[in-house]
Amino acid sequence: MKPFWKTKTLEEMTTSEWESLCDGCGKCCMAKLEDEDTGNIYWTTVGCRLFDAGLCRCTDYEHRLERVSDCVRLTPENVRTLTWLPSTCAYRLVAEGKDLYWWHHLISGSPETVHQAGMSMRERVTASESDIEDTDEYFDHTLEFEP
Repeated sequence: MKPFWKTKTLEEMTTSEWESLCDGCGKCCMAKLEDEDTGNIYWTTVGCRLFDAGLCRCTDYEHRLERVSDCVRLTPENVRTLTWLPSTCAYRLVAEGKDLYWWHHLISGSPETVHQAGMSMRERVTASESDIEDTDEYFDHTLEFEP
């Protein structure tokens, strides 16, 4: 039997199936900067104030949208249009008709393989949004490439 992400559209997935697509990389919880002129996205190593950098998880996932004004709830509709979703994101991959990577927990059977493969933000976060006082400080934490 084929796995659900190969047989269902994003819209057909149950809540449980949808949530299980998240690989726990933490990339979407990093602050991103967008060049207003070009639309280019610049990744940073600044985590959301609710992000637990050791676990690569939100500390208040259930209430994140109320507590963080610019938190984005991923939906089947917006994963097809959000330009900042990482190229390795399972939501994006499934929306594009691609398969999951070997390190995704639904393939490997372990939530640790995303970290072991170096695909997560674990050990890479250099600051929290709550530590940043001036917007210009984000530039001190930019990456040259998508994490």
